[in-house]
Order: sequence, then C-alpha cells, then structure tokens
Amino acid sequence: MKKLSPIFLSGNGISRSLECPVIQSPLAGVSDQIFRKFVRRWAPKALLFTEMVNAKSLELGHGEEKVIELSQESGPIGVQLFDHRPDSMIEAAIKAESSGAFLIDINMGCPVKKIAKKGGGSALLKEPELAQLIVKKVSKAISIPLTVKIRLGWCENTSDPVVFALGLQEAGAQLITVHGRTRRQGFSGYANWEAISKIKQSLDIPVIANGDIKNSRDAIKCLEVTNADGVMIGRASMGAPWLVGQIDEEIQSQKAFISPDAKMKVSLCLEHLKLLVAKKGDHGLLIARKHMNWTCRGFESASTLRHKLVRARTPKEAIKLLEDELIKLN
Repeated sequence: MKKLSPIFLSGNGISRSLECPVIQSPLAGVSDQIFRKFVRRWAPKALLFTEMVNAKSLELGHGEEKVIELSQESGPIGVQLFDHRPDSMIEAAIKAESSGAFLIDINMGCPVKKIAKKGGGSALLKEPELAQLIVKKVSKAISIPLTVKIRLGWCENTSDPVVFALGLQEAGAQLITVHGRTRRQGFSGYANWEAISKIKQSLDIPVIANGDIKNSRDAIKCLEVTNADGVMIGRASMGAPWLVGQIDEEIQSQKAFISPDAKMKVSLCLEHLKLLVAKKGDHGLLIARKHMNWTCRGFESASTLRHKLVRARTPKEAIKLLEDELIKLN
C-alpha cells in the first residue's frame, strides 16, 4: 500500500501535525506514564494518550496525576476527556492544555456502563445536539486542536453514524476516530470497517479507524477498506508496547519488524516492574502483575514463569524470578 501522509490539524491558534499514522489508544488502568515510556521506545513520533480522564474530577482537582507530567514527556501526548457537562469539559480541557497536552480528545464511544449511565462516553451518541454543543464550546475555549472518538452509534437500528460525524465536524472537531462497533456490541462481534469507510467518504476532516487491528496485516487491510488517514491500536497493545511502532514500521517502510524475543520480553517486564515499584512502592507489584501476565507469552517457559509471578508476594520475590529467568535465557 502507499505511504500515508502526515495528518495536519489546525487548532484555534495552535496547529499540530501527526507524523505517524498509527496512534496508541487511551487504555484505562494501562496507558500511564510508564507504559507510554515503553511505547515511545518503538514509536518516537506516534500520538499517545493518557488514560481517559473524568472531566468533572479534573475540574475539581482530582485525577491531576494523569496530566500533570505531560510537559516532561517526549513526543505528542493527547488527553482524552469524558463527561456530558459542557462547562466541566471546558474547564478540564483548559487545565489539560496548560499541563502540556498535544491535543484534546473527547470520548463519545466508551461503552462501560458506569460511564454511559451518567451521560458520558457512548451515551452522547444518543444526544447529537449535546455532543455538538460540547465540541463547539470546548474547541473555542482551547488553542490546541480538538478531536473526538466515536462508535457507530448506540445500536444498529437507531443510529446514523455519518450524520452524527458530520455534526461533530461542523461543530469544530479537527479529526474523528471511529471504533467500528456500536455501543450495544461492546467489544463483541466484528468491527464494521465498511461503515467507517462511509464516514470517511462523507467528511472533510481526517478519520482514524479503530477496532480489530491486532497486527500489521489487520492495519493494512483496514486502511484499504476504509481509506482512513490512520489507525488507532487499542487492547492489542496490552503486553506489547512495541506494537504501535511495529505496525508503523511495517506500513510505512514495508520492512519486516523484528519482534521481541523471550529475553527482551523478560527484560521489559523486569524494567517495568522496577519502575512501578520505584513510583508506587509495594503496590507497584499489583499493577505490574497484569503487564507481566500479558508480556510473558510466546516462549517455552512463559507459562511457568507467569504462574510463579502472579504468586510472588513481594516485589523482591518477583524481581528475583525475572532475574533468574534472564540467566536461564542467556
């Protein structure tokens, strides 16, 4: 396939350019600063995101840890906000911009019940006028570009995603990311890339395709079907922080990416664990367990190692297990 062009976004005073067409999705409980550090190792120019931020909480001063360190990171970092109250979204967006956000993204696609039932995330798919009002007000309140992430609607029978997306474009969205499922589907079934294609054909602003992209083959096929300007990688990157860089390299340079071997995966787990423990103390081990469980796969002793790691009672014990495994792999 042809090489993708950089994506240009003109904000309300500050323009941005996305040089990498592969974007790392915000992932709750995953895409913290340490995880982003590893993604950045393989994808230095990719747009990454903080974990999704509750706008009202950020307005009140809670959840600031998710955005306060943005200016210290290399490469573009976006902040994705969710809420249904325009004033809260405005205040949170202003705070995120002042913290160093590369752009602001509004989540209108999260299917999680506790978010949707309060009017945020995918609930806005049922409120197109409110969704447009939020985009219009927030885009005018900040200088950096405003983007939106949506789904194909609340459910298949009552949704017109093209009309919804056109309304967001008219309200001031600079880019729209489309997950190819409805809210009712959650993450079940298959992403409808053809529906994303129809949205892309109807809009003047860039469109990013999301859903069921697990590797470079998926990304290339998705881009061929949708003609999108780029792709967003979500859950497939859990345990594989190299995936965004891998897909970008294989799409853009059409060269085979050398995937991490067993030794590199174990080394990555060890580094991740030590960084989490340094930042969070013993609680860092609890956070690290899921990452180690995801990453320690695809090599002969992986299952045994995972079994031991999830039972490690202290960071010291887990570190010793990983260090011993590296000795065996040398």
